[in-house]
Amino acid sequence: MTHTPHRLAEDFPDHSADIAALRRSDAHFARLAEEYDQINDDIHLSEINVQPLEDMEEVLKRKERAKLKDAIYAMLTRARL
Repeated sequence: MTHTPHRLAEDFPDHSADIAALRRSDAHFARLAEEYDQINDDIHLSEINVQPLEDMEEVLKRKERAKLKDAIYAMLTRARL
């Protein structure tokens, strides 16, 4: 565990321009990205003990973050086709 936030543009550096464009042009993508950012921030704050979460809550948030990341990646790869 690195205790650093997972930003989408850092996780998908080859797609950073697509991420920015889709945040502006696709409301569904923007909602997913915002939800990802919020969950990611919650996890990060828990990791650094600023706002700790119960163990199960953190596990569930990590699973939700992974699910959102997969959905975002699918949209990014379709945007390139």
